[in-house]
Amino acid sequence: MSGSDPFLEPGVIVRHPGCDDWGPGQVQSVAGRKVTVNFQDGGKQVIDTSIVPLTFVSDDPRSGKR
Repeated sequence: MSGSDPFLEPGVIVRHPGCDDWGPGQVQSVAGRKVTVNFQDGGKQVIDTSIVPLTFVSDDPRSGKR
């Protein structure tokens, strides 16, 4: 998918697929393709989601389950 995932929003818990050692992270802000995530063990990182697709940790909001 090009651009930002519309379901990435502040509060969503994600993982960086290439940095498992960072642990889960909470999305802090979304500005277009740039997503700021505060990772448990990796600190605050700005991720370009057009390059790195983040993985949802909790239920994917697209599934309709909450």
